[in-house]
Amino acid sequence: MPTTENDMPSGSIPLALQSLFYKLQYSDNSVATKELTKSFGWDTYDSFMQHDVQELNRVLCEKLEDKMKGTVVEGTIEQLFEGHHINYIECINVDYKSSRKESFYDLQLDVKGCRDVYASFDKYVEVERLEGDNKYHAEQYGLQDAKKGVLFLDFPPVLQLQLKRFEYDYMRDTMVKINDRYEFPLQLDLDRDDGKYLSPDADRSIRNLYTLHSVLVHSGGVHGGHYYAFIRPTLSDQWYKFDDERVTKEDTKKALEEQYGGEEEIRLKKEQEEKEHKKKEKAEAHLYTIIKIARDEDLKDQIGKNIYFDLVDHEKVRSFRIQKQLPFTSFKEEVAKEYGIPVQFQRFWLWAKRQNHTYRPNRPLTPHEEAQSVGQLREVSNKAHNAELKLFLEVELGPELCPIRPPEKSKEDILLFFKLYNAEKEELRFVGRLFVKALGKPSDILTKLNEMAGFSPNEEIELYEEIKFEPNVMCEHIDKKLTFRSSQLEDGDIICFQKAPVPDGDTQVRYPDVPSFLEYVHNRQVVHFRSLDKPKDDDFSLELSKLHTYDDVVERVAHQLGLDDPSKIRLTSHNCYSQQPKPQPIRYRGVEHLLDMLVHYNQTSDILYYEVLDIPLPELQCLKTLKVAFHHATKDEVVVHSIRLPKNSTISDVIADLKTKVELSNPDAELRLLEVFYHKIYKIFPPHEKIENINDQYWTLRAEEIPEEEKNLGPHDRLIHVYHFMKDPNQNQQIQNFGDPFLMVIREGDTAAEVMERIQRKLRVPDEEFSKWKLAFISMNRPEYLQDTDVVSARFQRRDVYGAWEQYLGLEHTDTTSKRSYTANQNRHTYEKPVKIYN
Repeated sequence: MPTTENDMPSGSIPLALQSLFYKLQYSDNSVATKELTKSFGWDTYDSFMQHDVQELNRVLCEKLEDKMKGTVVEGTIEQLFEGHHINYIECINVDYKSSRKESFYDLQLDVKGCRDVYASFDKYVEVERLEGDNKYHAEQYGLQDAKKGVLFLDFPPVLQLQLKRFEYDYMRDTMVKINDRYEFPLQLDLDRDDGKYLSPDADRSIRNLYTLHSVLVHSGGVHGGHYYAFIRPTLSDQWYKFDDERVTKEDTKKALEEQYGGEEEIRLKKEQEEKEHKKKEKAEAHLYTIIKIARDEDLKDQIGKNIYFDLVDHEKVRSFRIQKQLPFTSFKEEVAKEYGIPVQFQRFWLWAKRQNHTYRPNRPLTPHEEAQSVGQLREVSNKAHNAELKLFLEVELGPELCPIRPPEKSKEDILLFFKLYNAEKEELRFVGRLFVKALGKPSDILTKLNEMAGFSPNEEIELYEEIKFEPNVMCEHIDKKLTFRSSQLEDGDIICFQKAPVPDGDTQVRYPDVPSFLEYVHNRQVVHFRSLDKPKDDDFSLELSKLHTYDDVVERVAHQLGLDDPSKIRLTSHNCYSQQPKPQPIRYRGVEHLLDMLVHYNQTSDILYYEVLDIPLPELQCLKTLKVAFHHATKDEVVVHSIRLPKNSTISDVIADLKTKVELSNPDAELRLLEVFYHKIYKIFPPHEKIENINDQYWTLRAEEIPEEEKNLGPHDRLIHVYHFMKDPNQNQQIQNFGDPFLMVIREGDTAAEVMERIQRKLRVPDEEFSKWKLAFISMNRPEYLQDTDVVSARFQRRDVYGAWEQYLGLEHTDTTSKRSYTANQNRHTYEKPVKIYN
């Protein structure tokens, strides 16, 4: 959304929003909204007032729509959030039906009496009977029994559902909050039951399947409360709770099931208790240390399942919240109770982050350190000043598998961790740890390793050291004849081992050794491919490597689709923020690796869109493809043609190509090309203009025959833009353009009545319909209505306007029915021609 260097965030809503989202994306701390509320024109008092979130959302969207007008993003809010439904009344006993098309940006759904979203939609489209005292007055037929209801024409890309949890209680003469249980799914299918929510005129080829992106929760009552939100930025199971300045990771259960409501008193009490508990925790946080204890059991549970590199995910181990002044020896007693391991058999190791960004047990705690308080120990171990202390609990087991006292550790003893790789099963698992002597050799422990792996004592095995995995995997072969010290092995190092690969063996394996398997795990990526024609639906998934080249990827896609020529595949990346395809496809060999296709700013997607082209992509890239809508001179239809020409072609070449494809009113007819955007003509292309830089992503390219009257303009004749418009009663009577704009010759002295007569002939509008239209001169979006005797050309004298679209003749439609409707209407050609797409 365009902003200028002179804009200040506190005075510009677009810039304040851009600034806010930038900070949310890149800041490590919570972000203040003061700039944004200041841009609303709010003072401190306004900011702390209770606001209805739906009303705020609507007002903000209206403001943004207004700010977008006249920019390249005009209409974006409408495109994202606008849907349409039909309100209809149909008589039962006579052939009479009345309908009205309406747009919506959000839907208000009933909660009372509805168990879930689908029940609310059922209620929304429920048919009401108008009978008895409530009969419908139909034109010509008088009072009639009738059916009244609503059906949907189309749903928007982003569907906003507002739950009606507040209603007026007539018995108590006050507003009340409905706290009934109300369920909503992760996926909402509005095509269910054969499209029962859809109008007969709805486009059934569009799939109306929605995925839940965010949940806004109101905690409190009618007279006040608190809003917080659960959001998942991607389609993973990882949700985030945004509660003022506090952002926490949450799971799907928390975001969904725990927000269904119901059993309100218990829930409110629980919420209040949680709130108080968190408040107390926050206030006392400086008095406590979080101690995270990793054990052998955690390594066994995680390695090969949740993680492959390093030893443990500390977010998934047991944590203890311990007062800082508590002696560490007292904490050990708590560990003894938790795990049944006597204090004297516990040995704790500090973890250390190495220079290569790995995280390993570094050294055991000294007796002196164990005599300190938990707070002192945390400061020794952690220079980053966070509230956590991470420890590894070493427990040695005797012959009866009972804990025993850990052996004395000298400087010559090295603690090593071992992972076993099975090449046939492509499995990696933790099998244990050993103390070895620095001057000992791997050959000394081969029998022990075979025992840990369940191999025969003499099985030949190969050993590798797992060194690092970011940004690249480093895993090196260990020479069994060198000492551990010579191999630079130290406390906390990881050795991966496997059966020695058999050269030319019977069994074919994909990753014969540990380094190749770790390389595969590090770079593997499941990609969900979607047809660009159906961008919401996964078509198929492929397991690929982030290091796959452009050619590797298109070859796999072509193979999946049964296509012989991979160069006919064109891919488009995914925008992680809009959840839509990016506007521009990936050029042929335009990226090196799959990873480059998936990265969007600092997020990595797992979605790609594909197209199957009719010619190879390298050839297509030398051509420019334009979608041109041809408006027939005499028939009421528009035909959209794809024109494909070399990039150095001109508008003349486009017109010449188009003439071979369209039906002209006569063989000598001349064509012109116009640029149309939101029902206004912004440009008439000169014949010599190159087509390479023309953008048909946002603007409509329209071709039409040049009328005879325009070919020989006199010195005082003017070519004027004529647009259809209505005044929107919901937006302070603002002008809303619609329909097909057109050009008209105005001669000196033409009166408004003469111009209207020519317009009626040009558009072939019946008298009854045309009598409802008014002619206005519009400058800078302000209408000046013309009387029959007004001279039209006299109005078009100013030359200081930006473009011809800023001053034009407007045809006002006072009819309240929507003029964007494509439903059956005998006069619809008067403002908008039906579209047909042939290629």
